[in-house]
This record gives sequence, structure tokens and C-alpha cells, in this order.
Amino acid sequence: MESTINEMTIWGLVADASLLVKIVMLILVSASMLSWYLIIWRSSELSRLEKHNSQFHKKFRQTADLDSLNTADKNKPTAVAIEGIFQTGLTEYNRYIMLGSLFQDKVIENVERAMMVNIGEQELQLEKGLSYLATIGSVSPYIGLFGTVWGIMNSFIGLSQVEQATLNTVAPGIAEALIATAIGLFAAIPAVVAYNQLSKRAGDLSTRYYHFGNELITRLVPRPSHSVTDKD
Repeated sequence: MESTINEMTIWGLVADASLLVKIVMLILVSASMLSWYLIIWRSSELSRLEKHNSQFHKKFRQTADLDSLNTADKNKPTAVAIEGIFQTGLTEYNRYIMLGSLFQDKVIENVERAMMVNIGEQELQLEKGLSYLATIGSVSPYIGLFGTVWGIMNSFIGLSQVEQATLNTVAPGIAEALIATAIGLFAAIPAVVAYNQLSKRAGDLSTRYYHFGNELITRLVPRPSHSVTDKD
């Protein structure tokens, strides 16, 4: 009996598991692989945005002529992060200044509205993939538990068909069932930790977008506006 128990291995238990438990394990392994892909992808993407923000923000504060920073081009893809917010705000501001038919505060209000639209679109990009991580983190333990319950149930059904129950009879079935729970936790824990960290970083970027929008408005307000109609 002891030799049989000692010879049990993880791979052997997985290979001997019932079809349903194998399917559960396959789903959990796939979920784990997907979560790691999302973690690496979103981490690298957020790192790229954070670096881009720092570089452009430094340039923004060191440049007196904002128009010289506006690199918007119809033939180029729309800029991202705070550079995209800057291009949207400055382009909108210059457009209304050229029209010369609005109050200064009305121009600023329209600029703010345009930047809010841009920020909203970028926030959607920041949240990409996070919902999948949250789903994997919350559902995986239950999927693993389902596989465990099913495996233990089969073990007890098999146990009822033998005259004498021994540890050697019960242990393999219970062990293979518990593997499903272990894989579920293996998939869930990194997903939950990564979701919390990536959500915080995405939230920090979003907050920085709003702060930059306010800073840009502050820079635009005192700019010469001779083309804007001054009405009392």
C-alpha cells in the first residue's frame, strides 16, 4: 500500500483523472496562460505610456511656444497619452481663435470639452484586458473547486463498490481532485495581484491626464487672443 502511494506523481494523477476533471484542468491552464499574456502585454503598454508621458511633460514645461510642440499631422497616427491630449486641446484652441467669434471663456470651455472626449477614449484603452484578468481571478478558484468536488464524488462512488476501503483506494482519486483546486489557485492568484497593480497604474495615468488638461488650460488662458472678439 505504501509503495503504491509513494509512486504517485502529479503527472500520473493528471493522466489518470476523469475526462471532466481533465477538461477543468485544461480550462484553468488556458486561463493561466491568457492571464500571463495579459499581464505582460498591459505591463509593457503602461510602461511605454508612463515613459512617453514623462518625456513629453518635461518638454512641455520647458517650451515657451506651445505651437512648436504641436506635431499633429493627418498622415500620422493620432498621438497617445498626454501628447494626444495636448494636440487635441491646442488644435481646438487655435481653430476657435482663428474663427474670432467667441468669448475667451467660451473658447476655453470648448477646448476642455474636446480634451475630455480625448481623455475618455484613452481611459478605455487603459482598461483594455483588465476585465479579463478580473474574471480569471474571480472565477478560476470556483472552476477548480468544481473539478475537485467532481473528482472526490467519483472517488466515493468508486469506494462504495469495494468491500474494504483503504487509503490506497481513496488517496489517488482525492489527490487528483485536489490538483484541480491547486491549478485554479495558480491561475487566480497572479491574475488578482496583477489586476490590482495594473488598475492602480491605469488610474494614476488617468489622473495625470486630467491634471495635464488643467495645466494646458492654464497655459492657454494668458496667451494673446487678439483674434477673439472682446465683448462686454
